[in-house]
Amino acid sequence: MMNTSKTDRDVSAPPPVDEQIARIIEQAQEQGLQLTGEGGLLPDMIKAAVEAALRAEMADHLGYDRHDRVGRGSGNSRNGLTAKTVQTTAGPVGLEVLRDRNGTFDPVTVPKGVRRLNDFDDMIMSLFAKGMTTRDIAEHLKVTYGAAVSHETIANITDAINEVVKEWRARPLDEVYPIMYIDAIRLRIRDGGAVRMKACHIAIGVDIDGVKRVLGMWIEQTEGARFWAGVLTELRNRGVKDVLIVCCDGLTGLPDAIATAWPKAIVQTCVVHLIRDSMRYATWKDRKVIAAGLRPIYTAATAQAAEQALEAFAVSAVGARNPAVADVWRRSWNEFIPFLDLPPEIRRVIYTTNAIESMNYQLRKVTKTRGQFPNDEAAYKLLYLGICDIENRTISRGGKPKNPSVTQRGSNTVGWKTALNHFAIIYPGRLPEGI
Repeated sequence: MMNTSKTDRDVSAPPPVDEQIARIIEQAQEQGLQLTGEGGLLPDMIKAAVEAALRAEMADHLGYDRHDRVGRGSGNSRNGLTAKTVQTTAGPVGLEVLRDRNGTFDPVTVPKGVRRLNDFDDMIMSLFAKGMTTRDIAEHLKVTYGAAVSHETIANITDAINEVVKEWRARPLDEVYPIMYIDAIRLRIRDGGAVRMKACHIAIGVDIDGVKRVLGMWIEQTEGARFWAGVLTELRNRGVKDVLIVCCDGLTGLPDAIATAWPKAIVQTCVVHLIRDSMRYATWKDRKVIAAGLRPIYTAATAQAAEQALEAFAVSAVGARNPAVADVWRRSWNEFIPFLDLPPEIRRVIYTTNAIESMNYQLRKVTKTRGQFPNDEAAYKLLYLGICDIENRTISRGGKPKNPSVTQRGSNTVGWKTALNHFAIIYPGRLPEGI
């Protein structure tokens, strides 16, 4: 660190940060837009906004603004600047940090000794991941930091993540996943001059350690055997040699593709999906009663007991008022009953680790702010950032290290070790050795 006295320069206030940002953008437009690196737009924006925050911190620390008469005789005052360079993913940023005469100023924006500006550098990505639009982020920066940044510039900044998304979607995977979930969320995406409803299919694998990981996502307008053959072939090429149980929900062509990719895998209709689909036909006043009435079906000890429970529900008063509910279970019966052959320890983790239902719910909250996406790449970008945000929050609650690498993200499964012992007994030789 180099300490240089710049008291003379400190006497006159710098221009407002919004004027600085406007000047930076104007210069970048005149000379050609360069986002990162020396002389880039983003480092200069970070410099202007951070130094504005430092000036605000100093005013709060001293108790008076620059040139305010209240500061006379206060016992402490501004005392020049210290040059400091911090590293960001946008490149090195040179800052001028204010000093006070008593040496008691300890900034929070850029703490003493810090040489990397992770928090500020990741702020735009974090806001975008939480569902804020580029215009929302631009307004937030203006209100919070006085930084007048156009939404087009914000879009360019977030576009820098596109290569990371491609790398993430092609990353190597484990050889075996005891459980895999596959489901879809619907998105409006512009395609060929028209806005079409497309499905983004998301696969979550529960690995040998019981950690739930998003394995990939694929956007397709229509489902079918050819599409699913391509998806599962991709997963095999990325290293997945075997899956014990695949939970899915009536996706056309998927069971046949699973039988081809992993011949020994059990295809299981997701119990939570069945319950969710049942509730679509339930009147509001009957929902709690129906949920209680369905419980004996999926907690039955055998398939015969489950069938008796289903018929008992169908002839009950609530079942008679909502006949379509029983029909949902009858249509999916052959795909549901493999669940009943499993011991309670495995049933419990399959039911309670329905992470994809929770994941999709949270991703829908993120994507609902977008009326439509301009292309598939824009949808992939937001979904990836949303997944990272969701999984990082899960890790933070679980006490794991923050900001893990892509392959470290995930959340643990309760009761996994007990279930894993049963997996090893029921599926001998299919789990990796030394687990």
